Amino acid sequence: MKDQKEAIKKVIDYIEENLGKEISLDNISKNTGYSKYYLNRIFTEYTGITMYKYIQNRRLTVAAEKLVKTDQSIVQIAHEAVYDTQQSFSFAFKQLYVYPPKIYRNMGVYVPKQNRISMRHSCIFHCNFVAESEGIAA
Repeated sequence: MKDQKEAIKKVIDYIEENLGKEISLDNISKNTGYSKYYLNRIFTEYTGITMYKYIQNRRLTVAAEKLVKTDQSIVQIAHEAVYDTQQSFSFAFKQLYVYPPKIYRNMGVYVPKQNRISMRHSCIFHCNFVAESEGIAA
């Protein structure tokens, strides 16, 4: 269990250090020494979210902060969030934040949707907390 927790911590650290770069499950697995299938399974078990969704939500959360706190263009923010087009960025952003990037920027209020996951709590606490907050029996 301790090895799994350490692996998840390494995954989170790797993702956070590489948010502005292309991240693949293959690269993550090479960094940790575990297979991508095993990592994705235990990551989801410990965090309640898949690695792909965590990466996407973290990138969009960082982008939301930049929209409100900087004058960078939406295209530049989309590029830094590793989206190929402004359209694909806007679509993903609207799915998470309800509003398209331009309207969100004009509202001027930053609300983080996915903070960095902390591995300070045990899985039992985190999993139960996530399950209870989503109305699921643990």
